[in-house]
Amino acid sequence: MPVVLAFGDSNTWGFSPGDGARMAAGVRWPGVMAHALGAGFTVIEEGLCGRTTIFDDPEEDGRNGLAYLAPCLRSHAPLDLVILSLGCNDVKARFAATPEEIAAGAARLVDCALGLAAGPGGAPPAILLVAPPPLATLSGYAEMFEGGAEKALRLPALYQALAAQRGIGFVAAGEFIACSPLDGIHYAPDQHAALGAVLAEATRMMLG
Repeated sequence: MPVVLAFGDSNTWGFSPGDGARMAAGVRWPGVMAHALGAGFTVIEEGLCGRTTIFDDPEEDGRNGLAYLAPCLRSHAPLDLVILSLGCNDVKARFAATPEEIAAGAARLVDCALGLAAGPGGAPPAILLVAPPPLATLSGYAEMFEGGAEKALRLPALYQALAAQRGIGFVAAGEFIACSPLDGIHYAPDQHAALGAVLAEATRMMLG
């Protein structure tokens, strides 16, 4: 039975743009993907609000994705596929990161996963890199994400180039979904449904 790890941020966790509550398991995209894949697959959710690729957040402890990725992969091994869906939080003003630096952070995550014997038979797992969609009009997050919208627009092309260089899978989420106008960052339930369906199809293609 193939095992898939969904490693991401608040949109993987299922943060509701309406009230900040966690959406039900069957509503958030990993649950939608699991339902679409069926009983022959296991999907493990590893979403954390505020998670970055490689940046330590001075206001929120434990958000550095790279610091947690290796033990996470070892804990859940063997894994057939790892979906890396990070980058939105990296555009926060507090990190002052360029799009290239954010993509370099994603590259370190990819290389970490490819360098571990966390897949079947001691091989590396397959990797699917997901670029975040463009930010919508920000409301309460405007100051936190000042300048971030422009950076987010450049991430899909940079992530796609990274995926091509590493020979891994790639999905630009913005081709299929949009962030909610309620806060400009998170996904509404219908967008989770759409993304889950897309990533289920990508998973089937990658794992045959």
